[in-house]
Amino acid sequence: MSGLGQVVSGATFGVDAFTVQVEVHAGRGLPKLVMVGLPDSAVRESQERVMSALSSSGFSCLRNRTVINLAPADRRKEGAALDLPIAIGLMQAYGLIPKLRTRGHAMLGELSLDGSVKPVPGAMVVADSMKRHKLEGLLVANENVTEAASIDGLEVRGFAHLTEVVAWLRGERAIDPAPATPINAQPQEIDVDLSDVCGQEHAKRTLEIAAAGGHNVLFIGPPGAGKTMLARRLPTLLPPMTTREIIETSKIYSVAGRLNGHGLIVQRPFCSPHHGASDAGLIGGGIVPRPGQISLAHSGVLFMDELPEFRRDVLEMMRQPMEDGTVTISRASMTATFPARFILVAAMNPCPCGYLGDPWHHCTCTLPAIARYRHRISGPLLDRIDLHVEVPAVRYREMRAGGREQSAAVRERVMRARQTADQRLRGAEIITNAEMTNRMTWELAEPDQDGHRLLETVHDKLGLSARGLVKVLKVARTIADLESAPKVRAAHIAEAVQYRTLDRPAP
Repeated sequence: MSGLGQVVSGATFGVDAFTVQVEVHAGRGLPKLVMVGLPDSAVRESQERVMSALSSSGFSCLRNRTVINLAPADRRKEGAALDLPIAIGLMQAYGLIPKLRTRGHAMLGELSLDGSVKPVPGAMVVADSMKRHKLEGLLVANENVTEAASIDGLEVRGFAHLTEVVAWLRGERAIDPAPATPINAQPQEIDVDLSDVCGQEHAKRTLEIAAAGGHNVLFIGPPGAGKTMLARRLPTLLPPMTTREIIETSKIYSVAGRLNGHGLIVQRPFCSPHHGASDAGLIGGGIVPRPGQISLAHSGVLFMDELPEFRRDVLEMMRQPMEDGTVTISRASMTATFPARFILVAAMNPCPCGYLGDPWHHCTCTLPAIARYRHRISGPLLDRIDLHVEVPAVRYREMRAGGREQSAAVRERVMRARQTADQRLRGAEIITNAEMTNRMTWELAEPDQDGHRLLETVHDKLGLSARGLVKVLKVARTIADLESAPKVRAAHIAEAVQYRTLDRPAP
């Protein structure tokens, strides 16, 4: 006697997923379980988990020689998400579950030894793939229901135990599909506010420009000046996330396994990697590529404190993602692309001891030591940071006076400026001035005659690169948007130039 079981599942690859057909054949021969189809070590170990889960749930499914095939056989499968479909496929092959009920439904989930269904990464991405393949529904662990149900047009059912899945497939128990998860941006949690920052009016103005135009920022100042405080308040100045941004960002967090039971990402992320982070931790990587911190910061803020302390090779890897808004990770047999459109806020001291130019502390660094410290950041990387700002130490009278404007007031101006930019950029598939190409910048941010003359003077006097000159023009366009000015004027360019004079400050 022989039997065949077929169950549809999915596996993630980057921020997308592909369909996996779990095929089980129970034929003649001594009891033995064989798995083929390029499973990794975690999938091969599922044999023991699945058999223990079936035994604990009161099912016996290994009376003959049994072969499990994971198709397509030329793509590697990893993780424990195939435990549930393998268990159901085994029961089908031995006639314990009717095959008709599984048609049109995919499933994924890890099984505990007692038969409990546990959440797995990538449920939202798999759900989106199953919808595109015209499947009717998806069976997942209860903790994965919220993210999977955010994909409209797909019935999602959650289960806590293998016996519940079997009862539903046999028609012994009715389980209604989960309600669709609403995709709505939530107001930013008010645990920090721009008014918390005392003084630093110039730096606050820089944050407003960065939020309005999506520009990268570099803060240079002594310890305790408020660089980290400023960076942590940038998300409170950004507009609420759009539906597209929520879906894109949530998919990244789903693949990274950071959505289990916590709903979607509806507030802009703030990621602050340690300066000892590896290239895989910051950029992304692994045998099967996984998103790094720059992708987890998608649609939000990436804060890199102590920028010169990061490894030079890691920093250089950021240059391409900062330009393209994506990061591509190539392996011998695969290439994965992750979104990585973020606002970079970097912070550094002016010298190794941190007190160069501080009126209250004496700098003990030599000129060669200062030069070596600053040259840890390459010129091409600095060229990709639009706004360079000195953050001096705060004086007592400024601390006593406290902050002034709240984040909400600044955010209103930022949203008006972005609406102005959106009308100008409509149809270009970009949302901020910082993303404009060179051609778009010269077409959409062309200054008046006085502005052209000032740009020529700036180019001749400061020796800015072509990229640096375009960055000045993009920032000037954002400043004009904050003033609702239709044309970039010389005054806008003059303010924008202030943020480029620290490309390579002399000690």
